[in-house]
This record gives sequence, structure tokens and C-alpha cells, in this order.
Amino acid sequence: MDKPQTNPDLLIVDDDPLISDTLNFVLSRDFTVRVADSRAQVKSLLRQLDAPPQLALVDLGLPPTPHRPDEGFKLISELVAHSPSIKIVVLSGQNDETNARHARTLGAIEFIGKPCEPEKIKALLLKVMQVRAAEVSAGSGGDGLIGKSLLIEKLHQQIGQYANAPFPVLIEGESGSGKELVAAALHRESERAAKPFLALNCAAISPTLVEPTLFGYSKGSFTGATAARSGYFEDAHDGTLFLDEIGELPLELQAKLLRVLEKGEFQRVGETQSRSSNARVIAATNRDMRQEIRGGQFRADLYHRLSVFTIAVPPLRELGEDKRLLLDHFRAFYAQQAGVEAFELDANALNVWLEYGFPGNVRELRNIVIRLITKYAGQQIDTGQLVAELDTESMEIGAPGMPLGQDFKSVLEAARKNLQTQKNFNLDLTLQQLEKAYVEAALMTTQGNLSQAAKLLGIHRTTLYSRMQNYGTPGDAQDQPQ
Repeated sequence: MDKPQTNPDLLIVDDDPLISDTLNFVLSRDFTVRVADSRAQVKSLLRQLDAPPQLALVDLGLPPTPHRPDEGFKLISELVAHSPSIKIVVLSGQNDETNARHARTLGAIEFIGKPCEPEKIKALLLKVMQVRAAEVSAGSGGDGLIGKSLLIEKLHQQIGQYANAPFPVLIEGESGSGKELVAAALHRESERAAKPFLALNCAAISPTLVEPTLFGYSKGSFTGATAARSGYFEDAHDGTLFLDEIGELPLELQAKLLRVLEKGEFQRVGETQSRSSNARVIAATNRDMRQEIRGGQFRADLYHRLSVFTIAVPPLRELGEDKRLLLDHFRAFYAQQAGVEAFELDANALNVWLEYGFPGNVRELRNIVIRLITKYAGQQIDTGQLVAELDTESMEIGAPGMPLGQDFKSVLEAARKNLQTQKNFNLDLTLQQLEKAYVEAALMTTQGNLSQAAKLLGIHRTTLYSRMQNYGTPGDAQDQPQ
């Protein structure tokens, strides 16, 4: 008789008990549901779980600021840091397009506006779970270190140089840039490849459990320790131990980790007997560790011991044509997984894709491809359809310190006089006209050069092109995305 499959774990975060109770009732047949109403409650809940949930359904408006999306945005970032493989769907009444795009950039795979039928939500969650299962089966979507740029080639060279060295490696890079892939590659290309590769996310575990998890514990050493158990250092033995988000390691444990790195010795919690481990330690962080040291949050001696070798993983915005290779890779993978034909980008849309900065890095790119496969399988996608999926609001017009030339002043003064003549003041229209004035003034100052105008405004060229389309503003045709 086949063993029954366990329902996937779903975390629902919403401060409206009517919504969370209704969703819990509808979804509990297909998911193991856990409910929280705030970021603080989520943190407490995650610390009690043996493993993070596979899915999360998150509202943006959470206490203490339920009428703003800030708490929801922070929670998305925290959940992704806690478990990079988690799939997050946002269900929120704060469903303007700017919030939706930013939530996706932070790591959400999809955004649903309230109100929405529970059955529709369930169908989407089941589809998302299928995507996650395919990624896990293929090894995170088969997304190895893909790219042919000089930066990626340098990354491969460093991995080859450091793989067999016994010394620690510190991997630095932005969230979503692929630090865990570098760690796995270091192990895979080393003589330790046949040995264990164990990973611990220091941000994904309660501070009180980090020590017993790393070093093990004896029976009766704390409440719940009903039997002695080995820790990661023992289990890894001659293999590799990957400590992700090392900046989250509590200060009191940093001295104990330093001892292991220097002498290879540690003690289980509740024991005085010294044990040894020959595990190679690889650590990763998206923090500025020098700033953490200056702030007293991280030991300088441990940092220097961990950073015998340092690898900086480049952000996606610096990888040029690698964005096209990643597009091809993920497009083929998810089309095959869904059993559909892949989409195509027309010439203009492809240019926008290559110009876009991907603030959420490879994770954001992958989620964009998933949404495009879902919406436009077998179709050709134009610029408007693509831009609708991008976080073009990440750099706003009117950035601090933007110089105002005479052309700007004259255009804005004309806009101000026009607004004063309006009988009924309309804030949205006012902001729109002011924004249009900035765009027109920048184009006048740069004689219609789109790239220079975008630089002057402090925004990405793709964002400026989108604004021009909205306003029907003419520009230099040779400089527009082709």
C-alpha cells in the first residue's frame, strides 16, 4: 500500500480574522495551514517549526501599519531570506500596480487583489506548488551558474581555484544573486564532492537552536532533548558545511564557531567532552560585514577567519547578455514543466529586457518568466506586456539632488500656471502633469536623447520609455528600445 502524500505546508498571513478563517477552512483539505496576523507572529511561528513552509499567502497591510504595504514588503524579504525555496503569493487590498511590481521584485511569485474567490486562490496555490515541485526535482529549477560574461567567467575561475583548498570561503552578494549556487559549486568541484554537503540558514532558525543544531546535544541538556543527537559539524565530518546568512549568527556563538575554525574542536550542548570535525566551512551574506563589525554585531576575528577566500557574486544588472541566456534557460525549463510552448519577446521587448536592472536579481528574473509562461504561452510579447511585469518604479523621477537646468524651470513654471487655472484641484492629475513636465524638460535638455534624459532624471531608460509611451511624448527614435 502506497504511503499517503503529506499536504504541502501553507502559511497564511492576514490581520483580518474573517479572511484568514475562511481561507483556512477552504484550503485545509489541500494544505497544512498555519495562520499568523503579523510579522512578529510569523517569526515566532517559524522558530517553532522543524522546516519552513513551502508556500505563503501574504497580505501587505499588516500591523502596526495596516493601511500601508511596508510590513508586507518586509515580511516577503524575511521569508525569502528564511527559506529561498519558499513560494510567496500576495493577497492584498493594496493592489495598485506599483505595490504588485515591488512585491514581485522582493520575491513574490504572484499578486492577487482583494476580494478574490477562495477557489481561485486555491487553484493558483496548487499551480504554484507544481512549479516548486518541478524546481526541487531539477535542483532549484536547474539554475546553475549560467552565463558567459566576464564576471561569470571570473566566478567560475575563483570556484576552480578555491574548491580544493581546506580554508573557509566567504561569499558576498545581494539577495537573489545565487550565493547558494556558488557554495554548492565549490563543494561539487572539490575532492569532498562525495562527502556530505550540509546547509544551515542562520536567519531561518531560532537563536536558541543554532548551537544544538551546529554542535549537537546530550540527552536532558534542555527541555525536549529526550535523546543525544549529533550536530551539523559532526554530520558533515570531512564534507562541507554551508552557513548562509552568517551575519545573523548570535554574538555568543561566534566565539564557538571561531574555535571550530581554528582548532577543529567543539562540544555538544550539555557535554564537556571535546569533539573534532574536519568540515570545510563556507559562509554567505548579503550584508556589509565591515559595517556589522563597526556596529559591534560581528566579531572582527571571526570575519577575518571566514574570509580567507572571498567571492563576490555580481548582481544581475551587471551581467549584460547573460540576461538573455537566463531568459532562454528558464523559459525552456518552465515551458517544459507546464507542457506548453514557450513565449517570445519581440525586438523592442527584448531590448527592454536587456536594459532592465532586475533589482531582485536572478530570483526576480525567474519569477517574471514563470508569470509570462502562465499568461502568454506560445505568444509573442510586446513591450507593454513585458513592462507590466517589471518593477519600473524602483527608481523614481525627481530623485534627490537632481539638477534643474533652465529648461526644467521654465517647463515646471508653465505647468504650475496651468494647474492654478484649474477650477477643481485633482491631485492625481497634478502629479501626472508635473511628472510629464519633468520628462519633457529632460528630453529638451538632452535634445531628445533617451539614455541621457534617463540619466539626468535618475531613472532607468526602460522606465522613461514607459512614461513616454503613457504621455505620447516624442523622443529620439534611434535611442528608443528596438
